[in-house]
Amino acid sequence: MQEVVIISNQQKKLARYAKALSHPVRVYVLELLSKQACCYSGDLSEILPIAKSTLSQHLKELKNAGLIQGEIETPRVKYCVNKENWEEARSLLSSFFEK
Repeated sequence: MQEVVIISNQQKKLARYAKALSHPVRVYVLELLSKQACCYSGDLSEILPIAKSTLSQHLKELKNAGLIQGEIETPRVKYCVNKENWEEARSLLSSFFEK
C-alpha cells in the first residue's frame, strides 16, 4: 500500500517562510536588509530598541528560515538577504494568496 503525502515540500517551505515573517521585528529587519547590501548585527542593535539577545533570536529565526545569511567577520557578524530564498518566498506567498 502506497503512503499518501498530504503535506508537500512547497507547503513546508511556505510555512517556514511565513513563520519567519510572523514578527514585526523580523519584518523590519528584512525591509532594512532589502534596501542595502548587508548590515552588521551591532548596527542593527543600535537601530532597534530591543535587547541584543532578543535581536539575536530574531536573526537566528530569519537565518534558519533561509531568508538571511550571516558571515562572520570577527568580532562581528554581517547579515544579508538570501536573494534566492527571498525570491522563492515571494513566489510561494504570491501563489498562495492568488488561490
